[in-house]
Amino acid sequence: MTKDTNQISLLLFHVALGLAIFLFEPIAKLYFILVLAYFALRIVLVSKAEKVQAVLYASAYFVGAEVLFRMTKSGLAYEASKYLVIVFVIMGMFYKGLSGKGYPYFIYLILLVPSIVVASVTLTLDANFRTNIAFVLSGPVCLGAAALFCYDRKVSYQQIHNVLLYMVLPLITTTVYLFLYNPSIKDTLSGTASNSAASGGFGPNQVSTILGLGMFIMVVRLFLKSPNLALKLLNLTILGGMTFRAIVTFSRGGIFAAVIVVGAFLWSLFFKSSLRQKNQIIGSFILLIIAVSVTWVISSNQTMGLIDKRYANEDSLGREKGDITTGRVALFMEEIEGFLESPFLGIGASRVKNIRVETTGQHLPSHNEVGRLLSEHGFFGVIILLILIITPLAYRGRNKKNIFFYAFLCFWFATINHSGLRIAAPSFIYGLSLLHVTHETRSVHRQQLTK
Repeated sequence: MTKDTNQISLLLFHVALGLAIFLFEPIAKLYFILVLAYFALRIVLVSKAEKVQAVLYASAYFVGAEVLFRMTKSGLAYEASKYLVIVFVIMGMFYKGLSGKGYPYFIYLILLVPSIVVASVTLTLDANFRTNIAFVLSGPVCLGAAALFCYDRKVSYQQIHNVLLYMVLPLITTTVYLFLYNPSIKDTLSGTASNSAASGGFGPNQVSTILGLGMFIMVVRLFLKSPNLALKLLNLTILGGMTFRAIVTFSRGGIFAAVIVVGAFLWSLFFKSSLRQKNQIIGSFILLIIAVSVTWVISSNQTMGLIDKRYANEDSLGREKGDITTGRVALFMEEIEGFLESPFLGIGASRVKNIRVETTGQHLPSHNEVGRLLSEHGFFGVIILLILIITPLAYRGRNKKNIFFYAFLCFWFATINHSGLRIAAPSFIYGLSLLHVTHETRSVHRQQLTK
């Protein structure tokens, strides 16, 4: 079986899986248990030389499947994918160790601790201490663990593509499930606000974010893993399906992030390519523009023009809305007030959400990780941000072979500014930016000279 045939078989299996889960949702619980057992055993049983890719593949798969598991309530816990990524990379560290050069991320993890101590004093009695702390710190800890494991870890160019493939397969299942769950967008329209019904009955922001990641991966496959027209059309079809489902969530964050990330990837690809490769890239880019344009027209038609109003920041009557960020700026300013109130130690982990419950009665988590870090961690939050931004850029100065570096970093930064670290994807993708990518070279067999 050829590599292309094998990948198409995996694709068809995940399409069928989406259908099966829709018809009989308890299958999703069995699916979670089976893939967990498979990847855990794989990490344990593969040879030492294959441990790194086994850990990355396992983590990537659960990152891709996270929103589907939440949507169908089939995971062992709401934050299961974050916890599993942490467990998998710790297993990888046990088997393969880690680079001492990644010490900034040890410091980063240590700097998260003071906010827990402060929270033990500042959180109100009616707040569940363990649950609230786990909710806001599971993402940052997941990022720190992934970064420690990935830092300067050697992987091949093909293995990076495999990681992205493992990530996108469950996203194909998610897309199929969404089409079956909500086949008629027109029946669920209720204005230009984010649409839960079109998002599988789940949070539109998270669905848009994870499908935006899928869009980026499919663009990568279109440009780098589609050697013939048939594969190009297949990948364009999948890309179109994901883009459509992301658009009709009416949540713009994931779409904007996808545009930024795809732009960063294509910029890196174009300027690293030869003249002949640039001509091929331009051809694929024209196909991409056509596919996206057709998808937008279909989306506009299916939403009766409401999606055009959404992106023009208008309500259903065409009146301009006052706040293009749908309240995110107000939330961010509240977080800055928390930083100014306690600039050194911060107000404590999860205290921002706790204050909103006290003052408004609404359970509104932070949508911006930058604001949350500043308010809840104070001056330590400033140091954390500097570590997270400067460390990968400094590493890039020494290792420029990862063509996805800027795309990965852009996905992390774009996502934390509209959705925080509520899903594992930005944490794990950040870690991938720190990998030491090597390009496979064919071995040259030289005949020994005899005297």
